[in-house]
Parts: sequence; structure tokens; C-alpha cells
Amino acid sequence: MKDSIDTKKYPAQRVGIFIDVQNVYHSAKNLYNSRVNFQELIKTLLGNRHLIRAVAYVVKSETALGEKSFFEALKKTGLELRIKDLQIYSSGAKKADWDVGMAVDAIRMANSLDVVILVTGDGDFVPLVEYLKWGLGRQVEVAAFSRTTSGRLKESAEKFIELENVPRVLLKIRKRASSK
Repeated sequence: MKDSIDTKKYPAQRVGIFIDVQNVYHSAKNLYNSRVNFQELIKTLLGNRHLIRAVAYVVKSETALGEKSFFEALKKTGLELRIKDLQIYSSGAKKADWDVGMAVDAIRMANSLDVVILVTGDGDFVPLVEYLKWGLGRQVEVAAFSRTTSGRLKESAEKFIELENVPRVLLKIRKRASSK
């Protein structure tokens, strides 16, 4: 774990957290058969620093059952939701990503922040990390599951938090009893 910054030492730091929900949701489900405890995630990432904004980027599909209650649960943890509809092309291909929106929001809010925390393993965010660090002088931390995180993204951040090692962030998915 790349961990050079002690969050307890800098309580005056202003923090913005930007969460790529699809990325961490699917990683937790596929790697660990678990769900992410977003409330514990925010608490851990923040430490005793000052939260300015925590934004979760989600994609709304037409058919997903339980999606509305999932979005409500995210809101109850204090997350501000940014919602985008799933795009379905005439070829049947589906697209659902927030990369550009998340990057624009992080840059737009950077002047009000000392620390930007990106919760994603997507290597497409390396240029954003580098711009926030070198162009705007912000501290950038990345939190994600190490097995699904780009090596370049891990290297570019000042701190990489391995979510699989954070207590109480992973919640096992309970198997439903099959009705026979």
C-alpha cells in the first residue's frame, strides 16, 4: 500500500471525494462477492479532515431492480449523486461511463480543495491526477481495489488506498434462499 500521507496530521485539509460507483461496485461484486459500505468508505478516506463535497457518479438503467433503493442509500450516506442514463446504441452496444464528467467536476472544484480523492481503478484518470497535482498543486489520493486498478494510476497518486484492506468497507452479499 502506497501510504505516505497521514490523514490524522492534517485536520485543516479540505477534501473532495469523487466516486466512480460502477467501477468500485463491480470490482467488489466480482472479486469479493461483496458490496461496498459507502458510509464506511467516506469515513475512512476522510480521516479527521474537512469534507467539502462527496460526489457519487452513477448510471441509471431501464431494467435494474433495486436501483432506486441503491441510489437512495447512497444519498443517505451523504453522497451527492450525479446520475446519467445508460446509452443504448442501435447496434445494441451499451455505454455507461462518467470519466469526462468526473474529471470536469474534480477540476472545477479543485480551487476549493486541498485534497482530491478519486475512488476508481480506471487508468483513464492518470492525466487528471497529473493535472491536479502538477497544474493545480493539489494532493491527489486514489482509493480502489488493487487487483482492478491501473498500475499507472497507482503510481501517479500521492497515496493509494487498497480498499480490500480497509476494515468494514466490504460487506458480503447474502445469498437468497432459492424457492423450490
